Amino acid sequence: MRVIGICRFSYPALGGFKRMHDTVADREAYLYASDRMDLRFRHFETLTLPSIQAQQDADFTMILVVGDNMPKPYADRLADITAAVPQIKIVPMEPMKHRLAMQIAIKEELGEDTEESLQFRLDDDDAVAINFVRSARWFARQTQKMRRKWKNMAIEYNSGYSVILSEQGILAEHVQTPYWPCGLAVIFAPGDRKTVMNYAHHKLHTHMPTIIHPMPDMYLRAKHDDNDSTAKFKTGDMEPLSDELRARFRALFNVDEEHVKRVFSAPVVPLGTV
Repeated sequence: MRVIGICRFSYPALGGFKRMHDTVADREAYLYASDRMDLRFRHFETLTLPSIQAQQDADFTMILVVGDNMPKPYADRLADITAAVPQIKIVPMEPMKHRLAMQIAIKEELGEDTEESLQFRLDDDDAVAINFVRSARWFARQTQKMRRKWKNMAIEYNSGYSVILSEQGILAEHVQTPYWPCGLAVIFAPGDRKTVMNYAHHKLHTHMPTIIHPMPDMYLRAKHDDNDSTAKFKTGDMEPLSDELRARFRALFNVDEEHVKRVFSAPVVPLGTV
């Protein structure tokens, strides 16, 4: 079974953002602004990347879709920080509709597509538990007989944490939410014309059978001013990490609060000096 994750990293899609722009140039100017890119890199380096690097099942591919016009300093920085993670594949793409670009990237990675695939999506400011790939693959194996006549099946992990990162560390709140993208994986039969990006994550249960596992904490979802879903991303009170939770984040997500403090306390680096 192929396991493929996909993540867009400041990709200038035509659509796919709540913030609209008149031209591709306007969108690129917004996406590649120094302050914004600095924020995205800080979250990616402290949340997404550590959790992907520490996956207990290393047999997967993580596609990072970027714009083919990303400024070279940022493209070089992204290549440098992901170089030690062989599962990560950076795929530059020209601007096109968001879902179409992601679908093409997945299909190209699947190639001849002769075996089942387990696909998931992740934002560049979220993390998954280090057993995410292993657990999802286990569910795929255990449900083979049950889903013999099903074209697809979704696996939903609906427990995790909402987090805010800063130079002071991490604020967190435990949450249980329906169909957030950072807690989902979808099984596809060989040759299926569709991918995980053909479905709105919050409507997956209307298209296919779903197994929901509420017990393990499987994700960290960051909340900040540049989060495109901030208007829908409503949680309760956020609290500083306790010693127990700080250790749990390290063990479960490979996310270290001291690393967060160091990264977020560094000054913003202007584009020309990246």
